[in-house]
Amino acid sequence: MAASSRQLLEANNWTDDPETNRRKGINLALQALRFAPDDPEVLAVSGFALGLFGEDINAAIRLIERSLILNPSFARGWQLSGVLRVMAGQSDLAIEHFKTSSRLSPRDRTGKGAALGAAHFFCRRFDDAAATLLSSLQEAPGWPVPYRLLASCYAHMGRLDEAREIVNRLREITPVVIPNVIPYRNPEDRELFLSGLRLAAGEEA
Repeated sequence: MAASSRQLLEANNWTDDPETNRRKGINLALQALRFAPDDPEVLAVSGFALGLFGEDINAAIRLIERSLILNPSFARGWQLSGVLRVMAGQSDLAIEHFKTSSRLSPRDRTGKGAALGAAHFFCRRFDDAAATLLSSLQEAPGWPVPYRLLASCYAHMGRLDEAREIVNRLREITPVVIPNVIPYRNPEDRELFLSGLRLAAGEEA
């Protein structure tokens, strides 16, 4: 959980020293794995943190896969697997994992909206993505990630006025519109995300 908290500091731009925060987060995740190598929750959360800190995404996915072998009913593990699959460019598979997570824990919506919206976005299902991301904003209005995704999505839909309004709302939360660290490893996904976000932010015609 300490490693996961370090990751949240990075994701929300709450650290003045990202490299030190990243290094400490990775070390905490590896330490947890050494102490509890067969605990499904430790495997999933540590793998998730390592993936988001930029470590080998396939190795991170394997940790979560092992977690789910040990506990196939671990709803949180399926959710974290879905997020890493989005990052790895496997968005269709991610959606299936989110569905499994929701079936196992239908009342828990923590963090699912933005990740599911991202999966639809990278599959170019912009209408589904926009609806899901808009709902995510209502659930977590202080989290910058869905704002960036929704702004990019609206830009690709040609809804530039709405995209710019979302950027304005994002700037009320953070001055960082385009983050320095982009978690999406697939080059096409990265370009889709960044090109739309730059357009929404008025950085290109």
